[in-house]
Amino acid sequence: MAVPYGLAAPIATSLVAGGPVVIIWGWILVSILTQTLALSMAEICSKYPTSAGAYYWCYRLASPRTRVLTSWINGWLTVVGVWTIALSVTFGTAQLVVAGAGIYHPEWIATAWQTYIIFLGVTAVACLFCLFFNKYLPAIDIICACWTGLGIIVILICLSTTAAAGRRPISFALGNFDPSYSGWTPGWSFFIGLLPPAYTYSAIGMITNMAEEVHNPSEILPKAMIWSIPIGTLSGVIFLLPILFTLPDVATLLQVASGQPIGLMFTLVMGSKAGGFGLWFIIFGIGMFCAISISCAASRATWAFARDKAIPFHQSFSKISPHVDDVPVNALLLSTVIQVLLGLIYLGSSAAFNAFVGVAVMCLGASYAMPVGISLLNGRQDMHDAPFNLGRFGTVINTVAVLWIMFAMVLFSMPAVIPVTKVSMNYASVVFVGFGVISAVWYMINGQFNYTGPPIPQGSTDSSDALGLSSSNRSASPSL
Repeated sequence: MAVPYGLAAPIATSLVAGGPVVIIWGWILVSILTQTLALSMAEICSKYPTSAGAYYWCYRLASPRTRVLTSWINGWLTVVGVWTIALSVTFGTAQLVVAGAGIYHPEWIATAWQTYIIFLGVTAVACLFCLFFNKYLPAIDIICACWTGLGIIVILICLSTTAAAGRRPISFALGNFDPSYSGWTPGWSFFIGLLPPAYTYSAIGMITNMAEEVHNPSEILPKAMIWSIPIGTLSGVIFLLPILFTLPDVATLLQVASGQPIGLMFTLVMGSKAGGFGLWFIIFGIGMFCAISISCAASRATWAFARDKAIPFHQSFSKISPHVDDVPVNALLLSTVIQVLLGLIYLGSSAAFNAFVGVAVMCLGASYAMPVGISLLNGRQDMHDAPFNLGRFGTVINTVAVLWIMFAMVLFSMPAVIPVTKVSMNYASVVFVGFGVISAVWYMINGQFNYTGPPIPQGSTDSSDALGLSSSNRSASPSL
């Protein structure tokens, strides 16, 4: 999890929704709620530790009559979620570029087209890395982790020691709440501001992608999934507290024409353009690393779903290029083209970034909650022999996780501010429903005749699935 990027890129939403209270206590609240989801998925993962994740879990947990359709729906949610979260990262990084330029050229106001062109550049860089530097991606992930950890420490020290814009009392840093900028009622405004922390945790299910690369995945993966939340929570607190104790005037930050105040915020706190740019560059670097990694993940998810004959023209998109380091080139290009087309929404809506983030949170959250919900409907009978078992608390934990995702799907369909105009409208629900219609139509036309669900190895049983899938997939899957 790139916690600093996830919290910084959409920070304007939290500032609009109420400020410090929303930022710090919203982070804690979402962390607790997400922990219930992580525990619920960890339990299922311990029994079915496969890289296919929720898509495969739904197939195994649902009844024979509904399992094909259930896995189809979950697969589409996963793929659309990965497409849109990749889009949110590349587009969010483009907005960071605009914010960085604004540090030295505050008079420059980027037009929608200029921001879109920058977004295309960021997307192109990420795509080129995925195409021609595939074998270096694991090293890039390690560099990203080191960059992120060191970046949090540098930001903590620099903001805490400088505080050129003044220091805030603890009553402000932990207790100031001003929802007037959103137009919503105070309670609902607080919940609207939960988008950044929910976005930060939106990809926790991707930990299952490591199932084929770790020893004893039925034990290691659940632990990794569970501990990712407290580790992320602590990282977020360390990142947020120095910001809140040195936060400049919120009204000034929200007047930034680009809608991304992070560059101005760092500049004001550091008291110099060079200092602000240096801290901005840390967040920008995390954004670029994330853009590369998530673009790779999106291409692999697209390839896997095409392999299972679940998307149009699957014959083309399931091909592996033997000439470009075994990269699923067609799947990568499809994922990239979809992001580029969805990015056009920004030309008509200044709130497009919130829409991209909202769709990603809604789709991925729903894909994670589906197998948990199915397990609940089954009376959790399938989990009785899971190596990691939630025991008597399982029903409560599962229920809280599912209810949180249901609430989040409604919440993040809402606009950040009211009254709503066609420019400030949150188009997340439009994109979500649009892909739902495409999925339904394609199922009626093709899926019900050709789609049979994810591959299940002959003779595989529960926690041994990972080994079976590993052996069957390595001959067919692209290099990661």
